[in-house]
Amino acid sequence: MTAMVVMEMGRFLISTDRSKLDVDVIHKFLARSYWAAGIPRETVARSIENSLCFGVYDNANQIGFARVISDFATYAYIADVFILEPFRERGLAKELMASIMAHPDLQGLRRWGLGTRDAHGLYAQFGFRTVDNPSPIMMEIVNSEIYSRA
Repeated sequence: MTAMVVMEMGRFLISTDRSKLDVDVIHKFLARSYWAAGIPRETVARSIENSLCFGVYDNANQIGFARVISDFATYAYIADVFILEPFRERGLAKELMASIMAHPDLQGLRRWGLGTRDAHGLYAQFGFRTVDNPSPIMMEIVNSEIYSRA
């Protein structure tokens, strides 16, 4: 997979260039998030290595992130989406999602997944909706012990 500049918006940049990612910024945010509280830095680094990652930058400073877990043929799951607080309300999350959905390696997929308890309009704008009948979906095994060791 080739690193690419996905979108330039004045001083802001969205890129899939893995070498630009600041793992410390990503870890610091995720370790305090409701969905990955206490996650070890090593786990974050490994998740980045095995995902298609999108970084959002203000000049050289990372201010946002998202990663896509996919087989690049049938399914993709969007995870760990964030924009740092001082940079919110500028449309950057919308541009990040637009960049993900338009990425050439993610076209023609049968299904997309996204887990969030933030049921706001951002994801609906891109066709995401709540699952009407979640009962056919099996629950995952959650190993919370790995986070408690951080």
